[in-house]
Formats: sequence, C-alpha cells, structure tokens
Amino acid sequence: MRVISGTAKGRPLKAVPGTGTRPTTDKVKEAIFSMIGPYFDGGQVLDLFAGTGGLSIEALSRGMDRAVLTDVDKKSVETIRHNLQVTGFTEQAEIYRNDAARAIRALSKRQVRFDMVFLDPPYRLKVLQDLMLQLDEADMLTNTAIVVLEHDAEDVYSQPIGRLRWTRRAEYGDTAVTIYKYE
Repeated sequence: MRVISGTAKGRPLKAVPGTGTRPTTDKVKEAIFSMIGPYFDGGQVLDLFAGTGGLSIEALSRGMDRAVLTDVDKKSVETIRHNLQVTGFTEQAEIYRNDAARAIRALSKRQVRFDMVFLDPPYRLKVLQDLMLQLDEADMLTNTAIVVLEHDAEDVYSQPIGRLRWTRRAEYGDTAVTIYKYE
C-alpha cells in the first residue's frame, strides 16, 4: 500500500497487523479518486472506518485541508498514527478510537461539517444506510458533500438516502464502490 498521488505520492503505508482489517487496494483507491477528484481545493474529510487511514491520507495528499479518522480497533488507531506521521499529515488530522455511530453523535455536538465522507466498514456489518441517515439528520454534510461507500459487491445501494443521491457505482471483484452526493 502506498499514497498514489499528490504531495505524499509514493510514500508507503503500513498495514494493520492481523487479519481483522481489509485495506483498500491501490487499484480501488485509484478508481475512487478518479471518480471523485482527482484533486481537491481544500475541505474536511471524515473517515468512519479508517483502518490504515489510507483513504483519508490520499485525500489529504490530493488537497483536502483536514481529516477526522475514527476506528474502534486499537491496532488500527496505532497504524493510522504511524501512517499520518510518515506522510507528514499528523497536524492536519484528528484520530478517535470510537465506533462510527458514536463518533457521528460526538462530532455533531461540535457542529463539524464535512465535504467528503468515507464509509468502508467490515463487509459483514450492514450499517451504511443507517450511518448515511445519521450524517444527514445531524446536518454534518456541506452542500457539495460526497459520500463514498466501499462495500461487498453483492450489496446494492442505489436509492436516495435522506438528502443523499446516488451518482455512481463500480465493481472491482468482490468489492463495490458507490458514490453519493448531498442535495
């Protein structure tokens, strides 16, 4: 794993030890950013199942200003800290060890709003629709926000979810990426 483009291009990213985390492959990451970017002119990103932090780090490398990364796993949080340090983005990031629903509640109290959200939970968890509704109801998305879902290709998300409208879906083996935009 590595940073594909931007200011930290080519920097290697450490994987989370063990088999509990499924990092986004470079191929899928490159496809995601070709769909939503490829580069950004500032903004805040939220990564609710951050794992290695690879998606948020890629977004920071491509021009996002700040990132909030959450993961419930202690090893993931340690890996995120390491990867932020080696890419030079420590000062632009906040890391929390928390589950996604609780993180949304805590961040909504701070009235934080995001331009981009990554939702890449373990495939066995079927929580994407609920989390998207939570983000919408908590008014945590800017008017131009993009929400990126990475999920099992067997799961289909295509209907509007709250004020989020489906824009695109692509499959890469057993992985699918679905993009929503805020309206």
